[in-house]
Amino acid sequence: MRSDANIAGPMTDPVPGPRTESPGDDVSRETPPPMDDTPIGRAAQLAVEALGRAGEGLPRPEQTRVIVVANQKGGVGKTTTTVNLAASLALHGGRVLVIDLDPQGNASTALGIDHHAEVPSIYDVLVESKPLSEVVQPVPDVEGLFCAPATIDLAGAEIELVSLVARESRLQRAIQSYEQPLDYILIDCPPSLGLLTVNALVAGQEVLIPIQCEYYALEGLGQLLRNVDLVRGHLNPALHVSTILLTMYDGRTRLASQVADEVRSHFGDEVLRTSIPRSVRISEAPSYGQTVLTYDPGSSGALSYLEAAREIALKGVGVSYDATHAHIGAQSDQSMVEGIQ
Repeated sequence: MRSDANIAGPMTDPVPGPRTESPGDDVSRETPPPMDDTPIGRAAQLAVEALGRAGEGLPRPEQTRVIVVANQKGGVGKTTTTVNLAASLALHGGRVLVIDLDPQGNASTALGIDHHAEVPSIYDVLVESKPLSEVVQPVPDVEGLFCAPATIDLAGAEIELVSLVARESRLQRAIQSYEQPLDYILIDCPPSLGLLTVNALVAGQEVLIPIQCEYYALEGLGQLLRNVDLVRGHLNPALHVSTILLTMYDGRTRLASQVADEVRSHFGDEVLRTSIPRSVRISEAPSYGQTVLTYDPGSSGALSYLEAAREIALKGVGVSYDATHAHIGAQSDQSMVEGIQ
């Protein structure tokens, strides 16, 4: 492309008349640069690759996998992880339902689902015994993704559930009677260990725990693990912690790598190889009612969630995840795309 310095003018071309190319110039000045030579071009190329890779599809589980995303610590990325993993699994070809159990309704907001007080919600399912199928809504931007929204009514559900029959298993029964075929159900829990979270743990088979790569990362985790053990021992023998996901990873800090090492030493193979980086795009997406997958598919956050979803899907069918064949996902690879944000 021609720059301003090549336009005829008193400083660059004192002799009027058409410019001529020198014999050594074998490339036309009108030839545009390759797409990769610009940050926007690289971002576009990554976005195309990411969405193309998402469309490849993954092995589908033999039966619906119900995954509870839980951590009573606030601000660790539970809701962000729930919606972005759900979108990633749907883009990989799965049919995915997000159940928003947090009264704040942030997962519903991030998926672009209306959840004002009059909207049929998961509250009606838990307290009023309404069928789950009557509250589920399709997510506008992602085919195969659905959401059972939360409304502010859910804030009182903890108290109302206390006096109800089978209060711990009401969500489980609602899911069992849901007739639409699903590959994954992801349940976004509130940052507490009350009856809503217990309902999720009784309904699920797997627990996914997001852990932020910051100081006090493991603080309070012991109580969650004890609750998982209690629910497994008394209410749901199939429940187990299947996945630990490191979030808010900042490769520039020593603390992040130290926390990651500590978490891996505690949990071993349950920790995904893919970690989720700190990303402005991930933070911005919910304000537009989108996941980062549709908001900025070429960002490091989107690519990381795609690879995390791939790991989860492959683990579920007993296939080992080979990081050498991943386009991104290893922490060292994430720095490749952070520069385009």
